[in-house]
Amino acid sequence: MTDTDGRLSATPRTTLRRMKEKGHRDRAALFDVLRAAFVCHLGVLVDGGLMVVPTVYGFDDRHLYLHGSVASRSLTTDAEVCVTVTVVDGLVLARSVFEHGINYRSAMVYGRPRWVTDAEEKLYGLRLLTEHVAPGQWDHARRPNRRELAATALLALPLAEASVKTRSGPPDDGDGPDAALGLWAGELPLVARWQQPVTDPALPPATPVPAHVAARDGTRADQG
Repeated sequence: MTDTDGRLSATPRTTLRRMKEKGHRDRAALFDVLRAAFVCHLGVLVDGGLMVVPTVYGFDDRHLYLHGSVASRSLTTDAEVCVTVTVVDGLVLARSVFEHGINYRSAMVYGRPRWVTDAEEKLYGLRLLTEHVAPGQWDHARRPNRRELAATALLALPLAEASVKTRSGPPDDGDGPDAALGLWAGELPLVARWQQPVTDPALPPATPVPAHVAARDGTRADQG
């Protein structure tokens, strides 16, 4: 749920009980996390048991779009789901094992997804998903045909109930008793970067790498 001022509304499921200082209520913080990652985990009840499925996603201002096969059990439920997105920014190595941690950005989205049946919205959602993972690829590759669309399930999960939590900075024990131990402590940053494209060996040798793919070589994965 969202307030009129652009802040995420607090609900029983999104109100942090612990480490409240790491929470963010700005709706912009939610989109920052969604932009930085491209794999989410869909938690759903299937046949009375819990299933957590990793999958790519796309999004706009109102919905998170998830896709898969129409035969996938995780995409046929009409129950509420929980989707999580996490970006790991590094390790926090403290003076004591108890104070070790991770610097991260994360979001949790709750709600009841809607099975997208409208053909126009289905293409719209699949385009968002494709462009989020590989910007420029929707216009480069062949679009889905009627048979492929029929075999693809697309869920639209409202971005109405969500929470955002992050951690950054050094260990928390710099001013505690363990500081006297004289042990090294600090952060070990983690930065994922796209590497040089590897051409499919089935292509003719002279086939150039598309500009939108080549441009990502060496860039940070959490920045598109």
